[in-house]
Amino acid sequence: MSDKPIKAKPNKKDSQLLIRISTAEREQFLQVCEELDTTAAREIRLFIRAFIKKHKSTE
Repeated sequence: MSDKPIKAKPNKKDSQLLIRISTAEREQFLQVCEELDTTAAREIRLFIRAFIKKHKSTE
């Protein structure tokens, strides 16, 4: 084994967000994601990042 320290990945995904949506919306969203060859998690992360960027106050 190596004595190298373990490097933490930047932007490590270490938290979860639980949301409630209708089953129909969930199924439609998953179907569209599949058609676009992407994942639901990826699209939600992209939405969150864009939302933060759009609404971030300039300090």
